[in-house]
Amino acid sequence: MTRKGETNPIHLPPLLRGCRRGPQVMLPKDIGIILAYCGVGKNSVVVDAGAGSGWLAIALANVCRRVVSYEWREEFAQLAEKNAKRAGVSDSLEVKRKDVFDGIDERDVDLVTLDMADSDKVVPHAHAALRKGGMVFGYLPHVEQARKFFEACQAAGFSDVRMLECIVRDYLVRQAGVRPQNTGLVHTGYIVFATKK
Repeated sequence: MTRKGETNPIHLPPLLRGCRRGPQVMLPKDIGIILAYCGVGKNSVVVDAGAGSGWLAIALANVCRRVVSYEWREEFAQLAEKNAKRAGVSDSLEVKRKDVFDGIDERDVDLVTLDMADSDKVVPHAHAALRKGGMVFGYLPHVEQARKFFEACQAAGFSDVRMLECIVRDYLVRQAGVRPQNTGLVHTGYIVFATKK
């Protein structure tokens, strides 16, 4: 897959290759960071919001027992469900038609991921939904939004609040020499994560 205006393809894992894009998707480099830091596995229960095209929810459902992805827009909810079917994870992924700003129904979950505008306002709901030791992740395109999310996590009583970004740089390998390619997938978003005490 190539993004508009780029010659470098975005290499997708087999799980996502058949999935369609609607709204902006989270890319494998950022999904990998989330999976690596949160420690979810085959017995984990996750709440994801908003579903969008469902790529993060699909990656989570591929390794977790159950993922509930909140999406209030019907067209996005349908796309996420179709993508989950294409990826073969429909049995472990439920797309819930509900606005997460109205609250999270699930309790004692292992992870809450928030990828939407004004996600800092959902942090108290995430705190209530998580088990002790569970984690919240925010995926934010602008540093100002990331700072608000970070501060909301602190105010809600989370510990170990951290902000980072993941930059991937492909290399051009030739007989004449090896060097970074001129274009690449650099900044996509800031990731803020925190643990419930």
